[in-house]
Amino acid sequence: MLIVQKFGGSSLADIERLRRAAGICLEARRREHKLIVVVSASGDVTDELVEAARQIDPRPPLRELDALMATGEQQSAALMAIMLRSMGAPAISFSGWQAGIFTGEQHGAAPIGLIMPGRLEAALDEGKIAVVAGFQGLSPLGDVTTLGRGGSDTTAVALSAALGAARCEIYTDVDGIYTADPRLVTGARLLKEIDFRDMLALARAGSQVLHAESVRLAMANGVDIRLLSSFKSSEGSVVRALPDGDRPAFAGVTRDSAACTVSAVGRAAGAGTLSELALLLGRAGVPVLGGSAEEGCVSVKVAQAQLLPALELIHSAIIR
Repeated sequence: MLIVQKFGGSSLADIERLRRAAGICLEARRREHKLIVVVSASGDVTDELVEAARQIDPRPPLRELDALMATGEQQSAALMAIMLRSMGAPAISFSGWQAGIFTGEQHGAAPIGLIMPGRLEAALDEGKIAVVAGFQGLSPLGDVTTLGRGGSDTTAVALSAALGAARCEIYTDVDGIYTADPRLVTGARLLKEIDFRDMLALARAGSQVLHAESVRLAMANGVDIRLLSSFKSSEGSVVRALPDGDRPAFAGVTRDSAACTVSAVGRAAGAGTLSELALLLGRAGVPVLGGSAEEGCVSVKVAQAQLLPALELIHSAIIR
C-alpha cells in the first residue's frame, strides 16, 4: 500500500520540527509498505528568497524567480532525506523534475501536464522513502517552473493520483478544517469531513487551508485528502465526495482580506442567502458595499474594518 504525506513550511521551520515530521513519516512507514513525502520550503524561506530578488530588481524575470524559489523546496527535501536516514530509514530526495513532474510553460503558476514517476517507483520498489520537493516541475523547454503559492498541495495530490495512492495526507499547523478560522471566530467547529465542492468554494473565497488547484485536482481524480496537524494527534478532517444529503446546508464561512469579502459556502447558498445576509449585517450596523451569489457560495463586501464583525455575525447566524 502506498500513501503520500505532505508537510507544509510551518511543520519544517526548524530542526526539531523537521525531526517531529520525520517521526510521523517513520510511524506511517511502519504501518504501510511504501511512502512518498512531499515537502514545502521551510518557514519563511520562499518569502525571503523573493525579497532578496526584489532588492536587486523590483520586477525580477519570472523565469529566474521560479529557478530561485524552487531551491527552497529542494533544500527541505534534502534535509528531510538526511533526517530520515539519520533515524534509520532509507530515503532519497527528488526535485520536481527528477520526480517526473512536467508542466506548461507559464512561469509562476504552471499547470501540471504530465507525470512520469519511473524514478519514484524504482526508489519505492527498493524500499526507500521518496522525498519530493513540492511546488515545482519542468517546462517543455527544460526550464524550472513553479505551480503557484500553495503548489506543494497540488504536487501531493497529483502524485497520489498518478501512482494510485491509498491516501493523501496533508500536515499543517492546524488540526483540520473548521467552519471558520478558530483564531478569529468564537465557536468555530472542526469538520470531520467536507465535500470537495464546498472545500473548493472555500479555497476560492479566501480560505488558506488548502490550495484551490489541489482540491480541484483531487475532485477530478477521486483522491481523498486528510488534513492533519504536525503538532498534535487528531483524526483531522477528510475532504471527499459526499452525497448531497450528507452535506450541511452551510459548511463554512471565510474572509478575503484583500477583496474585503466574507463568504458563506454550502449547498444552501444562493441568491436568497445574499439578501438574508445583507439584512442581517444591516441590522447589526455593518454596511454591505456589494455582493455576489452563485451556486454553493455567497459573498458580501464590507469595509476593511468590518471584516471580523461580519465574519462573526454570519458564522453565528448560519452554522448549525
